[in-house]
Amino acid sequence: MRSHLKGIGASAGIAIAKAFRLVEPDLQVTKQRIGNRDAEEQRLRQAISRAKKEIEEITDYVNRELGADKAEILAAQTLVLNDPELLNPVFERIRTEGINAEFALKESADHFISMLEALESEYMRERAKDIRDVTKRVIAHLLGLSITDPGLISEEVVIIAEDLAPSDTARLNRRYVKGFTTDIGGRTSHSAIMARTLEIPAVVGTKQATSTIEHGTVVIVDGLEGEVIIDPSPETIAQYEAKKAQYETQKAEWAKLVHEPTVTKDGLHVELAANIGAPVDVNSVLENGGEAIGLYRTEFLYMGKDRLPTEEEQFVAYKAVLEKMQGKPVVIRTLDIGGDKELPYLELPKEMNPFLGFRAIRLCLDRQDIFRVQLRALLRGSIYGNLRIMFPMIATLDEFRVARDLLVEEKEKLQKEGYEVSDKIQLGIMVEIPSTALMADQFAKEIDFFSIGTNDLIQYTMAADRMNEQVSYLYQPYNPAILRLVKNVIDAAHANGKWVGMCGEMAGDPMAIPLLLGLGLDEFSMSATSILPARSQISMLSASEMKELANQALQLGTTEEVIELVKSGS
Repeated sequence: MRSHLKGIGASAGIAIAKAFRLVEPDLQVTKQRIGNRDAEEQRLRQAISRAKKEIEEITDYVNRELGADKAEILAAQTLVLNDPELLNPVFERIRTEGINAEFALKESADHFISMLEALESEYMRERAKDIRDVTKRVIAHLLGLSITDPGLISEEVVIIAEDLAPSDTARLNRRYVKGFTTDIGGRTSHSAIMARTLEIPAVVGTKQATSTIEHGTVVIVDGLEGEVIIDPSPETIAQYEAKKAQYETQKAEWAKLVHEPTVTKDGLHVELAANIGAPVDVNSVLENGGEAIGLYRTEFLYMGKDRLPTEEEQFVAYKAVLEKMQGKPVVIRTLDIGGDKELPYLELPKEMNPFLGFRAIRLCLDRQDIFRVQLRALLRGSIYGNLRIMFPMIATLDEFRVARDLLVEEKEKLQKEGYEVSDKIQLGIMVEIPSTALMADQFAKEIDFFSIGTNDLIQYTMAADRMNEQVSYLYQPYNPAILRLVKNVIDAAHANGKWVGMCGEMAGDPMAIPLLLGLGLDEFSMSATSILPARSQISMLSASEMKELANQALQLGTTEEVIELVKSGS
């Protein structure tokens, strides 16, 4: 029966192939009494050990193939298997109640999953998925069952699943897996992020893919429009083959721009940069024609471990990125931990609202022992390329001044120790907090550059947690209030001869690019795969016309009015 499903286009492209239903084995468990409690505990330890080994193997594979920030998604699962809050109650019930390990584990996991899912936070739901994925793997080992490995698929298919666990998505072979669709998920879910990295078309959140699509049925996944067509007619297949060919032609045209500068129709040059999480990501930046790195998220050096990285480990990573970029600018953000990124080994206090709490520069200024090590590593690496250092979450001038003075102190210490340090390091801040955007004229006298972090700036300005679906309608990048803050930052910087970049999702948004160009943004930093489409778009825009467009947008009252203006005028 031919039908359409509507979902969320999580990864662009068109896929046409037979459906492969990724069905889990029957992992239902029942409560049983066991005789030898020591043997049962040992059986659980062995199952956990096997699961850990599998996850570590997949993580190593992803680190090699996709980069450290994608591997970090899986490294979080290893932490689950080391979590005493999850596992201690399981061993306790085996010892005191004499019940089977799989039942005790499932009850403990279900308790945590229901708790996390009740928090109405997308980040917490991803944590719940990690627990579900990991415990399924352990239970499968306890039951002597094997979980289907999507990495072993050897024919062209579209995967159909309720959801794809990070460990599943990471193993997809692009040669055979042409696309996937799931019942649940959103653009920021782990599976969606992995799909975009792999460049596999994906539609998530269809609600009924698994209940509607039979194994072996031909399926079209349209990641451009967020649609799934089931059992299409020959005419529909031909139509989508043409659409797919058109998209591939478009990608080939974009590829021709790899070595071209980013110049508007009327001759204005802007810089297109990329956001990265590890040295290995630089390859994708260069392959996609990146002119700079606008954000290197150093927190991935700290995550997925049981200790802080040493100065030498950090130095090696920073040096590698700077050398690979061969003199192109590299903006490295200092440690941004807290909010949605935790370090279990630091044992930070639990907070009611971690996004507004003890995080980023606040943590670093309090824990100078950690911060100074990072600053030393950055300074030592500075001679190997064009380094720009950026402090995150700056709310006051005093915070910036204290952080800057610590950097100067460490530079002087290193020089006394005989290290060479560059004298051309630019020092900037992320603009994420409305107070900073409003005081940009004062900051601009002391910094070398601004980089606007719109992900946080929008949620703080609109007082709406971007992870909370109940208020997601308030996450409005094109709201005139946001545009006015961005303009204030850019105008203040330019009045003081400083440049402004943007490293939030908004920088790579085709709807936002005309507005940002018109507002005078100097550097757009985005995911590497967004660079060429953005360069193509900018080449067809007139900077002077977009300035007029942006001025009109600033006078409007709502997001909807701005969107209509951009659609009609760019």
